[in-house]
Amino acid sequence: MEKRITASTLYNYVQCPRRVQLDFFGDPSKKDRVSAFVELLWERGNAFERETMDKLDEPFADLRSLEPLEKEQQTLRLMRLGEKIIYGGRIRTDTLVGEPDLLVQKGSGYVAGDIKSGAGIEGMDDESDGKLKRHYAVQLALYTDVLGQVGFLSRDRFPFIWDVHGQEVDYDLDTSISKRDDRSLWDLYQECLDAVIAIKKREQEPLAALCAVCKLCHWRSHCRAQLKQDDDLTLIPELGRAKRDVMYRHLKTVHDLAQADLNGVVQGKKTIFPRISAKTIRRFQARAALLASPSSQPYLKEPITFPEADIELFFDVETDPMRDCCYLHGFIERNRSKPNEETYHAFFADRPTEEQERKALDQALNFLRSRDAYVIYYYSHYERTTLRKLQKRFPDIASEEEIENLFSPSVAIDLYTDVVRKKTEWPTNDYSIKTLANYLGFKWRDKEPSGAASIEWYHRWVETQDSCLRQRILDYNEDDCIAMRVLLDALRGMAI
Repeated sequence: MEKRITASTLYNYVQCPRRVQLDFFGDPSKKDRVSAFVELLWERGNAFERETMDKLDEPFADLRSLEPLEKEQQTLRLMRLGEKIIYGGRIRTDTLVGEPDLLVQKGSGYVAGDIKSGAGIEGMDDESDGKLKRHYAVQLALYTDVLGQVGFLSRDRFPFIWDVHGQEVDYDLDTSISKRDDRSLWDLYQECLDAVIAIKKREQEPLAALCAVCKLCHWRSHCRAQLKQDDDLTLIPELGRAKRDVMYRHLKTVHDLAQADLNGVVQGKKTIFPRISAKTIRRFQARAALLASPSSQPYLKEPITFPEADIELFFDVETDPMRDCCYLHGFIERNRSKPNEETYHAFFADRPTEEQERKALDQALNFLRSRDAYVIYYYSHYERTTLRKLQKRFPDIASEEEIENLFSPSVAIDLYTDVVRKKTEWPTNDYSIKTLANYLGFKWRDKEPSGAASIEWYHRWVETQDSCLRQRILDYNEDDCIAMRVLLDALRGMAI
């Protein structure tokens, strides 16, 4: 039977067009097993959805348990009868099918909504109101499209998200995608839908691309092998799908770029490629050259001076975004007078409660207060962002000034942002701490180490109190801290 296009299809297309093509036509035997973390996301998403509906004060029709055909029939019947809220309905046309969590009557028609265990808006912080999420927008637009085609669309054409914060976020599909992109979200939906239809008809076959979402995809091993075979440009750090696609007519492989005469593409400070500067293309070429040569070594682009201190601390936090909880602050402590000795200090929240999170933060900060003349190393801005967020949650434990002083450049070094990205080049496909430390010969004790895995272990620890799970989390965090120490020592030994 021909597959209809679903909201999930469009969600996946926004994340990765190649996944859609493989989901339609790929060999199922080449799929990786679904990760425990993805299964946890499904489980938590379903649980959050049930919890949300259990709290709803208004009556609703629940169609979740019905088979697809009966669900479609009952959804249409209830909409004809004017049911106020339909939970777990199903609507379709000849080519599209939507299963919105909610269909809510507005006026003479309906608007669709989804319940999400994440935030309804991305990039929202103290300085920005954030923006509507594209992958949510295309899902809601599909529901809206189907409602219109079956004759039940409300004039109030604002589908919505009920998010993890208890907020109802309306998605105005006529609003612009962003300040730099004046296409509307509805335009985005139409473009994505047209592209998916073309993929389904085999009129398009998107190329694979190495990107962050690969880690959770069931086609990750299959695509990675294809990328290696194709010597794809996205194997170059920070050269993503969009840049690869605009370069592809002229430069198809890592070796092509490594050997290219850039005089043909550089035009002053710009290049013939949209939004790729001359400086950027030269940086990518240097990285391509490293990847193209089997004897390449990492190098410094400029000298690095690290602060002098008797004590070096390597800091890493573990957080659970589904519970909005920081459950572990970990430190490796090394005294430079005894460089071969180091101690791991862990401050762990045994439960994802405010009391336990507060206690772990208090212990971590007291640990830091008890040390004199130290320098602290961390990898990317996440640790600083997390502690700033915790300070606002628990202002009596630490002042804003104390947290800012903790991350002052004179005593705190972001190895990723301030050192690796700015001042080094590596013959690797990305600059994650795991990739670089593995390149330097360090191995994590766990066979499948990742922050996502740690979150899944923590959920199981909370449920079972299995001491082996707790130790697995601590070992993983300790190894992350050690990896930063391994990287620092390597950086000190590198030459320009």
